[in-house]
Amino acid sequence: MFSGIVAYRGEVLRTSAAGGGLTLWVRCEGVEAERPEPKDSIAIDGVCLTATTIERDAIAFDVVPETIARSTLGRLEPGAAVNVEYALRVGDRVGGHFVYGHVDGVATVLARAPEGQGARMRIDSPADLAPMIVEKGFIAVDGVSLTIAAVGPGWFDVALIPETLERTTLGARQPGTRVNLEVDPLARYARAS
Repeated sequence: MFSGIVAYRGEVLRTSAAGGGLTLWVRCEGVEAERPEPKDSIAIDGVCLTATTIERDAIAFDVVPETIARSTLGRLEPGAAVNVEYALRVGDRVGGHFVYGHVDGVATVLARAPEGQGARMRIDSPADLAPMIVEKGFIAVDGVSLTIAAVGPGWFDVALIPETLERTTLGARQPGTRVNLEVDPLARYARAS
């Protein structure tokens, strides 16, 4: 489980095909402080993955076809910047909202404009997720916990504070960029009942 408060970034080192999926190698910030081990869960752009090999600050992950189909990970190329969040430990501050790393789908950034000290980003709302995307609800975009600022037909807005723009990859996301979405787990469960 994660909080969506992304403290680290990573850089894709390489990918290689592996039985319909792929092996993803990422140079991750925070390895020395977080001390991950093989078998640990680490969110890469909001997708919960299991570390399989760790060599200094380079971590390998197996990405299965289901994950490739539901996220942007299959499109990553060497040099791409990614958000990195290590799993919560008992006693950690949550700060954001509970994020499972179970990405619900991919969406496209439609627009972005400066707003105050930060920015406002408009993202298309996939039809199957739209009923769970509500104003003032939570959503994780590339693993970043955000409050939904506004909702309209086929879109939603998030307000990005300067800290988010500086610390995460959302600072570089422009119109046309594809992003991973995870809706608020409470909304998902409420819809299922």
